[in-house]
Amino acid sequence: MPHPLRTRAFRLLFIGRTLSLLGDAAIPTALSLAVYLATSSTGALALVLGCAMVPKLLLLPLGGVVGDRFNARTVALTTDLVRCATQLFVGAELLGGSPALWQIAVAEAIGGAAGAFVMPTVSPLIRGTVPESGLLRANSLMAVVNSATRLGGPALAGALILTAGPGWAFVLDGASFAVSAALLSAMKTRHIPIPRRSLVSDLKEGWSEVRGRDWYWTSLIAHAVWNGAAAVLMTVGPALFVHELGGKGVWVALLQTGAAGLLLGSLLAGRARPRRPILIANLGLATYALPLGLLAVHAPAAVTIAAYGVAQAGLGFLNPVWETAVQSAVPAQALARVTSYDWLLSLGAMPLGYTLAPLAASAWGAEVPLAVAAVAVGAACLATAAVPGVRRLGAPGRTAEPAAEMAT
Repeated sequence: MPHPLRTRAFRLLFIGRTLSLLGDAAIPTALSLAVYLATSSTGALALVLGCAMVPKLLLLPLGGVVGDRFNARTVALTTDLVRCATQLFVGAELLGGSPALWQIAVAEAIGGAAGAFVMPTVSPLIRGTVPESGLLRANSLMAVVNSATRLGGPALAGALILTAGPGWAFVLDGASFAVSAALLSAMKTRHIPIPRRSLVSDLKEGWSEVRGRDWYWTSLIAHAVWNGAAAVLMTVGPALFVHELGGKGVWVALLQTGAAGLLLGSLLAGRARPRRPILIANLGLATYALPLGLLAVHAPAAVTIAAYGVAQAGLGFLNPVWETAVQSAVPAQALARVTSYDWLLSLGAMPLGYTLAPLAASAWGAEVPLAVAAVAVGAACLATAAVPGVRRLGAPGRTAEPAAEMAT
């Protein structure tokens, strides 16, 4: 089959996404440092992060409707311009030397709202620029870029912060969005508009597409549990590593090993052709129970780090396989709405983990939330194997989606 990068439209999309992902990967490090230096308050950082997250969660379903009603290219281009403006504004505030917290918070809230509209457009854009035979390879390429930027983003942020200051990380991110918008304006993509109806009707139709596929909604539950468990590890893990398992360097080693595993899993997904992709991917996702359980019993750090690398490889494998299955099975005119519900459940589970894990750790010790998270993620992911649709759904081009599981 022809390589997706030989298609001009996908090549432009790929370059734009690569640049914007690299810019975005540098932002968390730069933002946390900039806000703390300006305010000397961790509460201020939590406020800014919340301002970015809450609008995104609230507006995701609406973003799915907009992505289906209008051309995904137009929606993505518009949101890139909005995010370019917000990041350049924050960069200018930081470079000015006296940033106002409320202005940064408002800018991040606007950027978060724009993110709610652009996130559901990624799948329609890929589907609209690549033939079905190339979807898995295209999704794998996107996943590889995402994994690679997670490896390189913090290093880029560190270099910018040490040499020029955190404000330039935001300027770079804003510039990446400007280039992405320019590339989107130069490409064409297929689009099937939906009939104009009420917002509620569009939301209900999108939900019926989710509810009518047992392999989809049961997997979404498992994926949400995984995200909640990941939040538990990110919340209580650093303290255990710093105080009991070797220090800050060991924690950094775990994160870097996980990033490498994520990249390897994404590369593997582009070459593997499992007969039951969702089943295999969900079983691979269940391996996240291993590092959680090992950390709960204070296993040797090297063993926990290796297990985390394996678990992240499972995530890297799942992402492109999952995207390909969804793009092949869901009607093009409902894809953005279906994707928005996926993002909503996945992102919505993380604040729950961030909130509950510290409370449980302070009451019973960090081992308890880690053990509970390990059992929950293992059980949720393994349980999907009992779902008929998960077992029967074949690879795109091999086995059609069972008619009984199609939305009505």
